[in-house]
Amino acid sequence: MPFYKGGLWASAAAFGLAGLATANAQGTAPAATGFAEQVQQGRALYAANCAACHGETLAGGQFAGALKGPVFLSSWGEVPVGDLERYIRTSMPPGGGGRMGDAAYAALTALIVHENGAALDVPVTRDLALAMPPAPPPEVRNALGIGGISANHPIPASPPPVDRFANYTPLTAEQLANPEPHNWLAWRRGHDGHGFSPLDQITTANVSRLNVAWAQALPAGPTMNEPLVRDGVLYVFGFGDEVFAFDAANGRPLWRYQRQLPDGTNVLSKKTMALWDDKLIIATSDLHLMALDARTGRPVWDVRMVDNPDQLRSNGGPMVADGVVMAGLATQRPGGGLIVAVDAATGEHLWTFETVAKTGTRGGDSWNGVPDAERRGGSVWTSGTYDAVNGLALWGVAQTYDTGPQRDRIPGGNNDGLFTNSTLAFRPRTGELVWYFQHMANDQYDLDWVFERVVGTLTLNGQERRVVMTGGKEGLFDTLDAATGQYISTADLGYQDFIIAIDPVTGRKTPDPNLLPGRDQPARFMCPHAGGGRNWSPTAFDQATGRLFVNSRDTCMEVVPNQEGGFLSSGVDIYYSARPDSDGNYGLLQALDMASGEIVWEHRRRAPYDVGMLATAGGLLFTGAMDREFLAYDQATGRQLWRTGLTGVPNASPITYAVDGRQYVAVVTGMGNPLAFGLPNFTPELPLPPVNSASITVFALDDAE
Repeated sequence: MPFYKGGLWASAAAFGLAGLATANAQGTAPAATGFAEQVQQGRALYAANCAACHGETLAGGQFAGALKGPVFLSSWGEVPVGDLERYIRTSMPPGGGGRMGDAAYAALTALIVHENGAALDVPVTRDLALAMPPAPPPEVRNALGIGGISANHPIPASPPPVDRFANYTPLTAEQLANPEPHNWLAWRRGHDGHGFSPLDQITTANVSRLNVAWAQALPAGPTMNEPLVRDGVLYVFGFGDEVFAFDAANGRPLWRYQRQLPDGTNVLSKKTMALWDDKLIIATSDLHLMALDARTGRPVWDVRMVDNPDQLRSNGGPMVADGVVMAGLATQRPGGGLIVAVDAATGEHLWTFETVAKTGTRGGDSWNGVPDAERRGGSVWTSGTYDAVNGLALWGVAQTYDTGPQRDRIPGGNNDGLFTNSTLAFRPRTGELVWYFQHMANDQYDLDWVFERVVGTLTLNGQERRVVMTGGKEGLFDTLDAATGQYISTADLGYQDFIIAIDPVTGRKTPDPNLLPGRDQPARFMCPHAGGGRNWSPTAFDQATGRLFVNSRDTCMEVVPNQEGGFLSSGVDIYYSARPDSDGNYGLLQALDMASGEIVWEHRRRAPYDVGMLATAGGLLFTGAMDREFLAYDQATGRQLWRTGLTGVPNASPITYAVDGRQYVAVVTGMGNPLAFGLPNFTPELPLPPVNSASITVFALDDAE
């Protein structure tokens, strides 16, 4: 199994200012006339620019892995030398590919080739087809003198495994907009965010026969990733920024990439990855965007998202549309959140959008007179979706924790706080903001609207309309016109009690003034809790029925004044509370008719849900809960049809796919998403696992039908 660890250089954070300065000063070289001269030039360049991280002899150092030997050649062995040169030239140093000049990159490549035991008769060029040396055969001896394989007595040949990449073709925009039934190509399966699969081999009649088809352990730790599947290959992002490719039919490892993170990095799980062309796009915990070769796991390009990563977090993940990679960043630092876009082919930076509007820009006068440098919030911690018909990338933005300066409107001012709690619709290539809609202005309760945007069609007043549907933590779901952002309607899941009016034309929501919190107010009791209601767990939408399937947590909160500080800067802390009439069932699953706004059915259970929804053409809904149960329900009625126990708490969204005509359902465990905290004390009889493991478990019928 190919294994690639850490890239060829350290990340930009580990590389350091001195390394970058040296690269600028000594990163050029005259074109060498032959391979030997390139190697000589490469040694000088390497000593100046690379040795501090990779070690003086290329054997690996404190900040980066080896550039020679079996581990390196397990990824780069027998690869065209031109491919290695191209990766170094376009990706190194991170965020500054191409900075050192073509001759310098050719010389460094020549040094690496030479140190791995090869001597070329021609100089290294960017299109050189000669291959790197192969990886050496594995050592068969064992230090104890037992367990090795004798070379003197032949053993039967192993059966050749299926080559899942043999017929690989570049992924197209059309496939992302309309995925083949057997694939799960993007977050929520395709660009429209439906979380719905047309596969129907597993049905309400036979789901009780689901059994484990295969399972694999993942690095232990919080794991929220929704896997991707293309043509029999399953990709999953594990804790610690490790990416795995498995044979989706049996779990056979195909390749593994491990990011070498700088010391002190805040390691975060990622909800999403993205496939595009022949690349798998990932966001890293040290705030880089990377493209890996989807067939090998080798890095193609690697760029920094921002120059100053301080207090920024990347935990949503990338989305690719129109050849553009977009990813959001979350923060509480002054200045607010960001959405960053780079070219999917090269990693070249295209645009950055500030989600907290500044003076003189669109929405800049909506911050109640707060100076630009003090405006906070607008985090983007969920990935986007894409409306291929209108060519619009749709992103959600969160609230501001700095509620104090926004709470009371100054005379003649505006305290809406754009673009918090808004949907933003961009042209991916240019970053043009075509329209926006603010779902909840001046949020004083930490009730984000940052979640998935679902694109579909509804029949409204006898006419079919293309719409965007999205909901906030309070359990309100707005429907907007997809082309313009015009407000259409709001559906209420029935557990919030603080919005007392919604304007039928504009959709503006009016909170109950008697529930306004602050250190100058008494304690307030309101529903739901700031942790949701519904939270990050994505919904599923069945276009055929117009139903949206949502799981929520039926809890409330006491908002208590804090005279010296507070969770929110208005001077309040927030505590979980059960609803006064609660029956002790905190997990709530509902089917919502999006055309009428009516709740079709609901199902309640004791343990809260903490996993996204999966809907299938077999009439099923799959989700999971904090009691480590993975569950299947009837879409039509909400009746539970099947359950199984998992080794850990499921924290990601389940997916389904097919390989060779057989349907599979996969779920990832690894406790640590926002829903895993707070509520365990509500259900003390359901203790959390003492060991926080992580894994992917895949189910199928005991015999394919």
